[in-house]
Amino acid sequence: LQALAAVLGGTQSLHTNSLDEALALPSEDAVTVALRTQQIIAHESGVTNTVDPLGGSFFVEALTDEMERQARTYFRQIDEHGGVLPALEEGFFQREITEAAVRYQREVESKRRVIVGVNDYVSDGTQRSVPILEMDVEGYRRQVARLAEVRRTRDSRAVTQRLGELGRAARRENTNLMAPLLAAVNEYATLQEMMDVLREAWGVYEEPAIL
Repeated sequence: LQALAAVLGGTQSLHTNSLDEALALPSEDAVTVALRTQQIIAHESGVTNTVDPLGGSFFVEALTDEMERQARTYFRQIDEHGGVLPALEEGFFQREITEAAVRYQREVESKRRVIVGVNDYVSDGTQRSVPILEMDVEGYRRQVARLAEVRRTRDSRAVTQRLGELGRAARRENTNLMAPLLAAVNEYATLQEMMDVLREAWGVYEEPAIL
């Protein structure tokens, strides 16, 4: 339904998630279902035969107006907090997301929002097993060995120098970090090493407690 809604809304690009992505890397069967979903919408449904299949719909226009009204309400609330950063620091966004999640869960539990197979039209106690994709342990070991070889053969002095330049650039205001990042990459600095430097320069963001 979400994929169809995106197409009806005129999306330029569409990705349908696999059903097991919340549990593991997608299996081939799950990826196939996700792909076929897009192909059915594109080639069987007929909704792609016109540029705007819902054009002129009063209902869609009414929904658009309501969405715009609610968005403007949020913009006003953010302005009342003094902008995005103060609102973030005060926990406004986290609080709104949490409250929305609680409302959604209550609607599901009370069946005001029907989720087929979850709170209505539920199967008779039998649960469908989702096969979990198992990673190749040998592939992991090969990658670890490859990384160790890169670290052994790279110019450690140059890596240290480039990481130092990245750290100094990160501490300066309004500095584009692309050049020092690329310089570090060219000396085979790892992603972890670069992130450690940025973490040391900027610290780690901690969400405020939501009261």
